[in-house]
Amino acid sequence: MSKIKKIILASMLLAILIILNRFVSIKTEVLVISFSFVPIMMSSIWLGPKYSTAIALLGDLLGAILFPFGPYFPGFTVSSAISGLIYGIFLYNDGKEMSNKKLIIKLTISSIIQLIVVNIFITSLWIHILYGKAYLVIMTSRAITQIIMIPIHIITIYALEKFSRPFMEKYLYEEM
Repeated sequence: MSKIKKIILASMLLAILIILNRFVSIKTEVLVISFSFVPIMMSSIWLGPKYSTAIALLGDLLGAILFPFGPYFPGFTVSSAISGLIYGIFLYNDGKEMSNKKLIIKLTISSIIQLIVVNIFITSLWIHILYGKAYLVIMTSRAITQIIMIPIHIITIYALEKFSRPFMEKYLYEEM
């Protein structure tokens, strides 16, 4: 895929991320229900760790600047970047189609690592620092939600990747 195509795709995924994160999500002090993981994971599959990390970082930063809801805290931006990096490392396959089994295994491993390390431990720490809530209570309540999100992540991304693969091969991976 050419660099211009990568930048255009990254820009579109960044815009989708900001829309999903800021306008199509349910947020409380402790809990966030959102499909903003979709553009980050898809960028990880299609573009790799550099782009997915940049998209996640810029999505959080630009979203906080353009459409704030509460005080800006740089820890959440760091968490977003780490998420993009984790997904990018595990899911990128350099434009080659993965077998169904390999894709499911990679989705499972990356989702479990990201949801446990970032969403349960690190983000709970940021919430504790920002709002002064008890760390173990936050972590426990977030753990329940994140366990529920693992199959949602896997099923959603698996279906989207399989659906979009023919279009990606035709329009992005094919050189003109």
